[in-house]
Amino acid sequence: MNNESILEATTAFVKNELADAEKGHDWWHIERVWKNAKLILKTESADDFVVELGALLHDIRDSKFHSEDDGPKVARQFLESLSVDSNVIEQVENIILHISYKSNIDGQKWMSPELAVVQDADRLDALGAIGIARAFTYGGFKGRTLYDPTIAPALALTQEAYKKHEGTTVNHFYEKLLLLKDLMNTKTGRELAEKRHVFMERYLEEFLKEWEGKS
Repeated sequence: MNNESILEATTAFVKNELADAEKGHDWWHIERVWKNAKLILKTESADDFVVELGALLHDIRDSKFHSEDDGPKVARQFLESLSVDSNVIEQVENIILHISYKSNIDGQKWMSPELAVVQDADRLDALGAIGIARAFTYGGFKGRTLYDPTIAPALALTQEAYKKHEGTTVNHFYEKLLLLKDLMNTKTGRELAEKRHVFMERYLEEFLKEWEGKS
């Protein structure tokens, strides 16, 4: 199979695998990340094929819902079934293993130009208008409190504490989402993140004014 055919087969595979996924981490999230990655590739250097496969497969078995090893294992088995080059498979596995925010809380464990692009593309989807929508979608899925002014954001969590932490949805902005802008890897990613970050700050300002009955 040529690269285009592999990407088409991967798209179909991911759509099927995520048909019943939580709606903030479903196929449409994958498609947006894929589009973000291709946008970043216009101005950043990386292997396009590895980036696109990594974007498509990065949440194939999201560790928030499955074990840490499921994603890389399923991705490898699928790509091997298409006779994808072993070096490409290894790079995609590493993207899946190292892309998440929580896996790098104590410092980025591994990096490549391809991961830099896919990670930025994924983080962009956690920012801005869509990032806000996804935060409240996931919060509702988890049954989290919308906001509680008596509960302060839990900052500087360790990786293990972050995995177990159950805060409010609004606190999640301060605990993670507003930190992403300064964690972007690429120049293009940083530029795109800045605008979305500002939008979220303005949203939170309005949210808190309304909560206090000031607007």
